[in-house]
Amino acid sequence: MLKIRLKRTGRRGQPHYRIVVMESSSPRDGRSVEEIGYYNPRTQPTTFEVDKDAASKWLLKGAQPSDTIAQYFVKLGLMKSLKRGSKKPNTTKKEKKTE
Repeated sequence: MLKIRLKRTGRRGQPHYRIVVMESSSPRDGRSVEEIGYYNPRTQPTTFEVDKDAASKWLLKGAQPSDTIAQYFVKLGLMKSLKRGSKKPNTTKKEKKTE
């Protein structure tokens, strides 16, 4: 399965990230299929640049974004709002059918 996720670059203590499309079973810094943007959390405000056309192309092909990437895609308007949290369990007792 293809995932859109962050690939860490930069020195120790100074992280920068590339937004990449890669196989979900490959390691975090492994070979990617395509680089579609970058993310720098060290700037004020944080820098998040992504090629919207490439991102929507991969989303249409079935690539799943990671949680962090999905949050930014919602802010950019590439995805609809995320469904967060669990649903409240049904605590009412079910009635038994008697025939």
